Amino acid sequence: MPYLQSDGAKLYYEEAGSGTPIVFVHEFSGDLWSWEKQMQYFSRRYRCIAFNARGYPPSEVPAKLSIYSHQHAVDDVAVLMKHLKIRRAHIMGCSMGSRTALDFGLTYPRMALSLTMIGIGSGGDPRNKAQFLRDAEKRARLYEEEGLEQVLKGLRVAANRIQLKHKNPRAWDDFSRRFLLHSAQGCANITRRVMAPRRSLFSMENALRAMRVPSHVVVGDEDPGAIDSGLFMKQVSPAVRLSIAAATGHLVNLEEPDLLHRITDDFYALIEAGKWRAR
Repeated sequence: MPYLQSDGAKLYYEEAGSGTPIVFVHEFSGDLWSWEKQMQYFSRRYRCIAFNARGYPPSEVPAKLSIYSHQHAVDDVAVLMKHLKIRRAHIMGCSMGSRTALDFGLTYPRMALSLTMIGIGSGGDPRNKAQFLRDAEKRARLYEEEGLEQVLKGLRVAANRIQLKHKNPRAWDDFSRRFLLHSAQGCANITRRVMAPRRSLFSMENALRAMRVPSHVVVGDEDPGAIDSGLFMKQVSPAVRLSIAAATGHLVNLEEPDLLHRITDDFYALIEAGKWRAR
């Protein structure tokens, strides 16, 4: 099993194919296997790499809280690329991974050929930070005190996730099975140290206006938080194109893989032909 060491944590990764690299960054409730359909599709023409973030077995689940942070998550992508001798790559993230992808593009713009951000969230409203932090702590305690099965009960009825169950029961069952293989303590650590302290997207207008990395935000029309974030990014950043998937929730890569592949092929083709232009 391939691993790399990144600032206090051993990370597991997989790769397939050859060509221009794509690095996939998973969502909070998923893992690298959430990208299996994309790995299968894009590895026909690209070198595809997916990894499990720190806190997600078989990557290491460090006990030391100080080595969890949003900056660690961003830097882990850079360490992975350097480990694999990749100078530049397309970066594709979902939800929590989308925010990692965005901040990777802002922190390491010369390493990012493009950013694809699926279901990106706001990271809270800067006007109500205290409530956001209280809610995050409540979620972390739920993982620690009730465990993964109890959390999954909530995910099963979440409005922005239920569409996956309706569209593809087998994919939903696979998502549920894989979720129960996570570490409850790892999820609690990520909630407290990665999710909760992140800067709100709505406070990043200046950085987004200055961003030059070609960027594609993809959201489902039944994921209100992501729609708000996507519209904000489209309004303030000349680098962003926005795609909205009809009758789709949070997990566009699982719910509508063919649509995602088609619009991403078009996005990558523009970049590779030198025809992508900022607004």
